[in-house]
Amino acid sequence: MDPTHPASDDRAARPRTASSTSAAPNSRTHTHVTHGSKGDGKRAHAGTAPQLLMTTRHLYLARHGAADAFGNLTDIGRRQAGLLGERLAGLPVDAVWHSPLPRAAASAHELARHLQNAPVAEAAELIDHVPYVPQAAETPPSWAGFFDGYDDAEAASGQKLAEALVARFAKSPDTTATGTGRDTHEVLVTHAYQIAWLVRHALDAPPSRWLGLNSANAALTVIDYRTGLPPTLVMFNDMSHLPADLRWTGFPDGMRP
Repeated sequence: MDPTHPASDDRAARPRTASSTSAAPNSRTHTHVTHGSKGDGKRAHAGTAPQLLMTTRHLYLARHGAADAFGNLTDIGRRQAGLLGERLAGLPVDAVWHSPLPRAAASAHELARHLQNAPVAEAAELIDHVPYVPQAAETPPSWAGFFDGYDDAEAASGQKLAEALVARFAKSPDTTATGTGRDTHEVLVTHAYQIAWLVRHALDAPPSRWLGLNSANAALTVIDYRTGLPPTLVMFNDMSHLPADLRWTGFPDGMRP
């Protein structure tokens, strides 16, 4: 196997069929500035005509903390998740979503201890799976053997789940004609492939470009979705909240900065 492949806990994933979970928990209310056709920035007042709201959905994506061979969070993984929670503590987090798998659920609850009353809930779309099986012409030679054994049904199932992930999370907040639109802040605790797929989507890259976009355990990736604008990749695989001995876990051995 090529040494650039992600760690074994995510590499062994197969597409899984899962249904969407319930809608986002109730979240905080914020005052937001509206923008009319002249961009005057005035706040909407009762009785005035509805205006387009420029709102942003901030997604904070994190791979789960380090896990053991059985997929359970280790002590190191708990420390990583806790430090990530400390980093996010100053944000007005509306919800923490996590994959159904134990390592992601445990990481989400660990980091949520540092947040102020942010609800924690499972999202089936975040489960570990291969989002897209590339055709032979799209596959780098070093990855060719990785997809051996994936049949058409598995590939279709994985792609359907990847599309559901994008449909649920990769969009700006809903706005209404009554002027109640506002920014939202959500943490997604998931797996390396799901982060790679959302980054690829944000950059409007070819489907096969998720290959090689690795994420370390408890590293932070941020994507902003604004009304009427393309997504913005704010940061990718940032580990500045982790001490040196807790960085780069989940990656193959090698020289790291």
